[in-house]
Amino acid sequence: MENKTIKEKYIEAVGRRKTSTARVRIWKSVKHIFIINERDAKEYFKTEEERRLIADPIIKGLTGEEKIDHKWKVEVKVSGGGAHSQAEAVRHGLARALVLSDIELRGKMKTLGYLKRDPRAKERRKFGLKKARKAPQWSKR
Repeated sequence: MENKTIKEKYIEAVGRRKTSTARVRIWKSVKHIFIINERDAKEYFKTEEERRLIADPIIKGLTGEEKIDHKWKVEVKVSGGGAHSQAEAVRHGLARALVLSDIELRGKMKTLGYLKRDPRAKERRKFGLKKARKAPQWSKR
């Protein structure tokens, strides 16, 4: 007799911000579970602002009926950048995954600005300058 394991169906999306990349997988679940790099989200993100950032697509993006009907198990692998950048990458990936689960959420997520990848990143240093744009002090003689 073969032991058949049923693979749960998940939805996967990638979110990015600066140099951070987050691979987000979501499953339908009986309660909300948020795991980041195999640790609980509350343990991984220390500040309340970062925890709010990662939960925003679920809290603000889903309307009343969808919140009651579906709860999500969210697993994230995130790397690169700093803590705040990683939180924004997770938010971007989670919003993309939720839109893939229900296309009607796209309009709401777009108006909230969660589907746009924030293009701002550190500018590279140019030769002859001290930083990206800061030049050495000029002297006449």
